[in-house]
Amino acid sequence: MTVALTPPPVVPTTGPRSSRSSSAGRLASVARRLARADDGAATAEYAIVIMAAVGFAGLLVTIMRSDEVRGVLSDLVRSALTVG
Repeated sequence: MTVALTPPPVVPTTGPRSSRSSSAGRLASVARRLARADDGAATAEYAIVIMAAVGFAGLLVTIMRSDEVRGVLSDLVRSALTVG
């Protein structure tokens, strides 16, 4: 997502306020550069999260395939389904 920043209109003034308008223009320029600097950051974050999820899923598959875990889960289901 790109955020378009438009600088405030520069109103010509005289005296000490004129330096403020030029600093506001510089600030707007810096803000525009910073907004463009993180383009694609969200995509990289999504890629990292997806890679972590795939790794976690692989770990769960490995754990669930072990005989010990299967036995524990089987016993848990049996005890939950028995009446009495």
